[in-house]
Amino acid sequence: MKVENNKSIFTGEYGIKEEIRIPVAHGEGNYFCDDNTLTDLISNNQIIFTYINNPNGSIANIAGIQNVKRNVLGLMPHPERASEELLGNTDGYRFFKSVTESLL
Repeated sequence: MKVENNKSIFTGEYGIKEEIRIPVAHGEGNYFCDDNTLTDLISNNQIIFTYINNPNGSIANIAGIQNVKRNVLGLMPHPERASEELLGNTDGYRFFKSVTESLL
């Protein structure tokens, strides 16, 4: 997926537009909303992650969004499955590091 907003508590350790590998573990789930909601998400810079190769038909390739207060994230991919060398990928580690660093 791609980091669309790195000015959030969830993405501070990533570069803007950085491409990261995070596993997807769902078969049919996807994000959808009406046109007004999508316009609001874009205007408010609430789209945090997008899919590069949209595996599930999510509208606007959305993989993760944050709420208006920027303290809640809805995310389809699973960063916990890419957080250690043992798992073969550490791109998800920086997701958790971003959150912990934002609390300090």
